[in-house]
Amino acid sequence: MGKTILITGASSGFGRLTAETLQDSGHKVFAGFRSTDAAKKQVADELREKNIEILKLDVTDQGSVDSAIAQLLEKSNNELDVVVNNAGMASAGISEAFTPEQIRQLFEVNVFGVQRVLRATLPVLRAKRRGLVINVGSILGRITLPFFGLYGASKYAVEAMSDSYRYELSQLGVDVVLVQPSAYPTNMYAAAQQSADEELRKTYGEVAEVPDKILKTFVTLFQGENGPNPQDVATAIDKIVSTPAGSRPDRVVVGLPFGSDAVNKAVAPIQRGVIENLGLGDLTKLKTS
Repeated sequence: MGKTILITGASSGFGRLTAETLQDSGHKVFAGFRSTDAAKKQVADELREKNIEILKLDVTDQGSVDSAIAQLLEKSNNELDVVVNNAGMASAGISEAFTPEQIRQLFEVNVFGVQRVLRATLPVLRAKRRGLVINVGSILGRITLPFFGLYGASKYAVEAMSDSYRYELSQLGVDVVLVQPSAYPTNMYAAAQQSADEELRKTYGEVAEVPDKILKTFVTLFQGENGPNPQDVATAIDKIVSTPAGSRPDRVVVGLPFGSDAVNKAVAPIQRGVIENLGLGDLTKLKTS
């Protein structure tokens, strides 16, 4: 049976592919766009031709989020089953050279944006005592690469948020799954936030050139014969949606793990032990009825 699904950041990359994949799987998809102007208008029109509903949804603006969810519920007759928090922005460079204002912008999208969307949608899922939240994190929420630490910090935050929400919602029938993509050729890298303090960056000398070298390594990886396909992430999300409630994994690594899968495996029993030792073991099991 098809589900009603909201996807944020659906105008490109993982978001667009996921919207199209889920629509093809028989679901009713609402695609959130921060803007439908200029080049995004063509994308929006193309998705509408596939019967995907377009919502103007800026995760950094509470009014925009609330308005978009109100429109969704009106068009869907108050139906909502799955929320995919995909909207995000990347950041790469000398950490010290990023201004506090830049980091605030990064967290506004990657962390506070998730919170805004969940506060607007969870009342609907909780009222129905069923539903699914899929947060798109990153392997950099488990392992750390130099020059990507600030971006990783935002994704580490999503790790903690996802775990906490999973426990808190488990007895209300709402599941939470975290998807951890590896590096993929999407426009996220082209649009990555760059450090604003150029003079400070130069004081790092040759070290300041390393971020560009890392990005070039990724490009080489992307262009190889066996380069990663962003469709992998959309396919993984589609599989999570179709998996019966109570059988879904807490986390799904997609692509080259760079050790993040080993971290997941090592941390899981420790985390579970902490919760059980607090007498909260029931919160680790989704209540499905």
